[in-house]
Amino acid sequence: MRITFIGLGEAASAIISGWGDAQPGPIRAFDIKTVDPATAPEIAARAERLGVTACASAADALKDAELVFCMVTADQAVAAAGQGAPHLPEGAVWCDMNSCAPSSKQRSAATVEAAGGRYLDVAVLAPVYPLRNMVPCLVSGPDASRMAPVMAGFPMDVRVVSDAVGRASSIKMVRSIMVKGLEALTAECVLAAVAADVADEVFPSLKSDSPRLEVLERAAYNFERMLVHGKRRAAEMDEVAKMLADLGLPGDMSTATAHWQRVLSGTDLTLPEGDVPDHLWFASEYLKRLLPD
Repeated sequence: MRITFIGLGEAASAIISGWGDAQPGPIRAFDIKTVDPATAPEIAARAERLGVTACASAADALKDAELVFCMVTADQAVAAAGQGAPHLPEGAVWCDMNSCAPSSKQRSAATVEAAGGRYLDVAVLAPVYPLRNMVPCLVSGPDASRMAPVMAGFPMDVRVVSDAVGRASSIKMVRSIMVKGLEALTAECVLAAVAADVADEVFPSLKSDSPRLEVLERAAYNFERMLVHGKRRAAEMDEVAKMLADLGLPGDMSTATAHWQRVLSGTDLTLPEGDVPDHLWFASEYLKRLLPD
């Protein structure tokens, strides 16, 4: 099967490297960083390492493609579908693996289908590392039942949830309210506890309360995810807020979560080599930058 990846970032690299030498077919890839001379060498080196052909444009990458994995940032997913659809071969399947609101997925589906392609709503339910190609995915859309066995044979871990575009993404995005929201709450709580010098009182009390909250134990992991992936997570939470608005619900918590993800991702804090010294290291270092005096 001739496969194309639109976007060759962390997620795409994880899936391709998971297949290793047993790739399900020849793979082409296009990443927007290719058009920037400053970042093009990075993409070329990554493609070579993964054993895929790096293309100079989406049109080149999509030529003769049978299956397309679109893995860009959530805020670029609809645009990627619009730019790719005119070059999509008749009957090719566009697997939209981006974390978008159901209405965004439906817009992309309409664009792809109008161009003669087929559309698959794919929701990735966990970090791509360490599971790589076997990260759990939900799929929905008219071709979900037909494509799921094909993808499972690559292999991938896929489960059909509906024949309606938007169903898989609804499950993913509603989960993100809690998952990404807890990361943001952890950051706000830990930063406040350290700034107020009450961490030794706050965290033991949270562990003894009901429900029992392991805030301190999760702090280092949550800070790391937000520092490294916060920009992408913020775009996802913007889409969650959009989904809530589409449902007629307030999205204040999700909007605030997007803000915290964006703030943490914008820091110049770099991760130490090896293990994080202690659970409060991130908070202490961040506060030095936030409150230098």
